[in-house]
Amino acid sequence: MLFALILFLSFISGFILPWWVACIFAFASAIFLGKASGHAFWSGFGALALAWLALALLKSLPNENILATRVAHLFQLPHWLLLLLVTVLIGGLIGGMSAMSGFLVKRTFEKD
Repeated sequence: MLFALILFLSFISGFILPWWVACIFAFASAIFLGKASGHAFWSGFGALALAWLALALLKSLPNENILATRVAHLFQLPHWLLLLLVTVLIGGLIGGMSAMSGFLVKRTFEKD
């Protein structure tokens, strides 16, 4: 449930809101639905990585990857798919750390 909620909110927000709003959604979702720190991290990692992959492909494929190829060459990457991989990895780490932080904040305020 946590994975699906983060995926849905971050994908929809990716069209109209800044990139960092997905971190807030992952954080808040993990506060309410997180069960363990590992579960929260991997749910946030997978959901945000998948959302960023879909958003990057939706924006890159219609223009035949022209901008992605130029940015990849700017970072001295041989192919635009490596840039896509780096984007997905960064998004996943951001989502995972945000969700895990939300779960740990929840655990801090719980009574034993």
